Amino acid sequence: MIAKLTRPYYTRTTFNSFHRILQKHIYLKSADVCEWREPEELAALLDLELRENGEPQHQLLQRIRDVAKYSVKTNHPRFFNQLFAGVDYHALTGRFLTEALNTSQYTYEVAPVFVLMEDEVLSKLRSLVGWAEGDGIFCPGGTMSNMYAMNVARYRAFPEVKLKGMWSLPRLAVFTSQQSHYSVMKAAAFQGIGTENVQQVEMQGHLSLPLFTYQGAVPFFVHATSGTTVQGAFDPLEPIADICDRQGLWMHVDAAWGGSVLFSKEHKHLMRGVERADSVTWNPHKMMLTGLQCSAILLKDTTHLLKHCHSADAKYLFQQDKFYDTSLDTGDKSIQCGRKVDCLKLWLMWKAVGSKGLEERVDRAFTHTRYLVEEMKRREGFELIGKPLFVNVCFWFIPPSLRGKENSPDYNDRLSKVAPVIKERMMKQGTMMLGYQPQGGRVNFFRMIVISPQLSHQDMTFCLNEIERLGSDL
Repeated sequence: MIAKLTRPYYTRTTFNSFHRILQKHIYLKSADVCEWREPEELAALLDLELRENGEPQHQLLQRIRDVAKYSVKTNHPRFFNQLFAGVDYHALTGRFLTEALNTSQYTYEVAPVFVLMEDEVLSKLRSLVGWAEGDGIFCPGGTMSNMYAMNVARYRAFPEVKLKGMWSLPRLAVFTSQQSHYSVMKAAAFQGIGTENVQQVEMQGHLSLPLFTYQGAVPFFVHATSGTTVQGAFDPLEPIADICDRQGLWMHVDAAWGGSVLFSKEHKHLMRGVERADSVTWNPHKMMLTGLQCSAILLKDTTHLLKHCHSADAKYLFQQDKFYDTSLDTGDKSIQCGRKVDCLKLWLMWKAVGSKGLEERVDRAFTHTRYLVEEMKRREGFELIGKPLFVNVCFWFIPPSLRGKENSPDYNDRLSKVAPVIKERMMKQGTMMLGYQPQGGRVNFFRMIVISPQLSHQDMTFCLNEIERLGSDL
């Protein structure tokens, strides 16, 4: 017997309840940044077990409340922990609509609106880089965008690799800066190049890239960074481009974090020379606040390298006798089959605020950063690690017990324990979140990312006061 169709399980009342939950636990600033629970306790509170029978509506709503309650509120203005923060409600609307429409971005027949929309958004991003034409695609994150760049660069240098594999190639070498993202290593491992063949070089000041042709290695790819993850440093793109031009190397700029400075007349000089690159990674889900995930790989190439490198010509998807222009079927540019629509949230936000509004957002983040730095300079115990070039503020908090004891033999060991303890305390009390890490010869220091549009001077002052409160007894 065919089961009788019932009315939809979720009614208008359910959606209204869902909206109230979002307002209470996510949108409102009054909520804590997080409500910490140990893993065993959290698993019990959430009742994660999946059972044979379903649950009633009121119980599911409680599940939603619990998920919202115990999740980290990355939209909170006192969330400084990652390279994303805050919320843009136009982009959020685009995210809701994307999920509701539930289509894949591979052919014009199933995603006509989004194929045209992605083309427009990518074209506009390329124009900000300085290219009148080119290619590109949205990818599932900056790591994948960087992998695409390395793969296409290898294909341009050695097109036979697609058919014959690495057996047909000499040993290859990649150059990257010392503070580059770890995705360079992942890409080299994933593509069979090998992490030992990634040469980390100093790209600040005098620049020199050795040919690295000893032992038969052939350089083919230079990975520069605009906005390093920890300190927000920008590699000098012009001299890097000069070397790449002379040696015939593919120049890639990982601007996943720093790319949005291109919106700002005041700050775009940080990426001077980017138009000379062959490819650029840009993550609008970071400084532009489109929401996770939204990452683009942009290419200057106009010879369809992206498609030639990745295409498999699946006949069930990419038939060449369709009734429309099949060049609109962009799916074969991707290493994926199904591909999430990532352009709508960016397009809707851009439509709403315009390039001028996005420029103001970037400039405001720099203004907030300058304010924070000046506040730190006025306070005892805050020691900046260099002058911030971007919106990454890196610093040590020196508790009273360590002040004036820099020459003590155990100073660095004791200082290294300060940031982890303060981080634990702030999370368990739910007041705020910011990250810490060691780097090079420096022991653990804080990294505060200043980008949320909901952020105020009061929030930054609170953060400094809270660090003092949490660390005064260390």
